[in-house]
Amino acid sequence: MKYDIIVLGSGPGGYVTAIRASQLGFKVAIVEKENLGGICLNWGCIPTKALLKSAQVFDYLKHASDYGLTVKEFDKDFSAVVQRSRSVADGMSKGVQFLMKKNKIEVINGYGKVKPGKKVEVTDADGKVSELSADHIIIATGARSRELPNLPQDGKKVIGYRQAMVLPEQPKSMIVVGSGAIGVEFAHFYNSMGTKVTIVEFMPTVVPVEDEDVSKQFERSLKKAGIDVMTNSSVEKVDTSGNGVKATVKTAKGEEILEADILLSAVGIKSNIENIGLEEVGIATDRDKVLVNKYYQTNIPGYYAIGDIVPGQALAHVASAEGILCVEKIAGLHVEPLDYGNIPGCTYATPEIASVGLTEKAAKEKGYEIKVGKFPFSASGKAKASGASDGFVKVIFDAKYGEWLGCHMIGAGVTDMIAEAVVARRLETTGHEIIKSVHPHPTMSEAIMEAAAAAYDEVIHI
Repeated sequence: MKYDIIVLGSGPGGYVTAIRASQLGFKVAIVEKENLGGICLNWGCIPTKALLKSAQVFDYLKHASDYGLTVKEFDKDFSAVVQRSRSVADGMSKGVQFLMKKNKIEVINGYGKVKPGKKVEVTDADGKVSELSADHIIIATGARSRELPNLPQDGKKVIGYRQAMVLPEQPKSMIVVGSGAIGVEFAHFYNSMGTKVTIVEFMPTVVPVEDEDVSKQFERSLKKAGIDVMTNSSVEKVDTSGNGVKATVKTAKGEEILEADILLSAVGIKSNIENIGLEEVGIATDRDKVLVNKYYQTNIPGYYAIGDIVPGQALAHVASAEGILCVEKIAGLHVEPLDYGNIPGCTYATPEIASVGLTEKAAKEKGYEIKVGKFPFSASGKAKASGASDGFVKVIFDAKYGEWLGCHMIGAGVTDMIAEAVVARRLETTGHEIIKSVHPHPTMSEAIMEAAAAAYDEVIHI
C-alpha cells in the first residue's frame, strides 16, 4: 500500500492538506482514529458555534420587547440544544466524507504511528495492524484539552471542552477556569441558558492575548450579562467528594472557596505528539511542539508536521494554510512562508472579538510612533438599529509610513469583518487608503473606515 502522500489526522489541517495534495495530482491516503473533520469540526469550532447560535436566539426571545415584540411564553430544551449542535457536527463530518470521495482520497480508519523508512503503522478498532508507505508523510494530529496537576479532569464534575458540549443536563452553576476563547465562549453559552457562571483567570485581564481596551470592554460585557469574573486568581485545588465541586481559589485578597455543580477547565491545549512514533523515527520536538522549518519539514527527510503540533497559533485556519503551503512546496510550486504576524484571531462570545496584528502596547514596545483610531458602535446606525451597540473598532497605524499595524474589534458580527484588515495588511494598505475606500452605509463594517479616519483626525460621526 504505497502512496505519494499520507496524512496522519483529518482535522482542518489534515483533510484540507489531503484535498490540496489530491488536486496537485498526488495519490493520497488519510489516517483518522475517530471522526473525519477532527476536533474542530466534531468537538470544537463548528458544534460550539451551533450552541452559541441557540444561546443568541434564546437571548433574542428574552429581549423581544426591546424590538417592539411580545413573546408571552418561551423556554429552552437543553438536550435539544445539545442535539442540534451534534447534528450540525455530524452533517459537516459527512460533508468531509463526500470531499474525500470526490477527491479520490483513501480514508484509513485507525490509530496511526509513523515509522522509520517513510512508513505509517495503522491499528484499527479490532486491533488489526497494517503498514502503509509513502514518499511524504504529513503529521497533523492536533491537540486536546490540557490537564493541570491541580485540576485533574474526571469527565463528570471537572470537565474539558468535549464534555462541556454534551452534558446530559444543564448545571445550575459552573466555574470556568481560563478566559481564553474556549473558556469565555462556554461561559457565555451556559450563562445565556441560565447557569450561574464564575470565570477564574490567572492573568490581570480576561481574554489576555487581546488589546487591553478590548479586554476591559469584554470584562464589562461579561459582568453586565451576570457572569462573575475573578482575575489575578488561580484555582489551587478542587474537592469533588460532595455533590458538586469545591474550588479553592487564590486571589490577591487571600483564598476563597467557590462551590458549583461543574468546573470547566479551559486552561489551554496539549499537543497530540505522544505515542505516534516520533521518537522511533528521530523527529525533533521541543516544549510540546514538533520542530519544523518554514515549509513544515521536520529534521527527518520525508516527514512533515502542521497545525497545533507545531509552533504558531493553534487555530483551524492556520492549520489549513500550513497544510496547503506544505504540499504546494512538495509539488515544487513557488510558495511564500506564512506570515504569522497577520493571522486573525476570533472569539465567538457575545460580544464577539476579532483581531489581527499588533496591540497598542506591543506596537509601542516595538518602538513605533503610532496613530490610534477608535470608533464606538454606539455611533453606528446599523449597530443601533440592530440593538447591538456595545463595542468598538480600534486601529493602529505607523505614524511615519501609514502601515496598518493592528486592528482590534469587539461587537456584534466582528468576526465576519476582520478579513478586511487581514487582506489590507497583506497588500500593505495605508490608513489613508482605507479612509478613501468607500464603505457601504449602514453597515457594521463602515466602523473600520471611521476608526481609520479617527486615527487621522478626519472622523465624521463622533
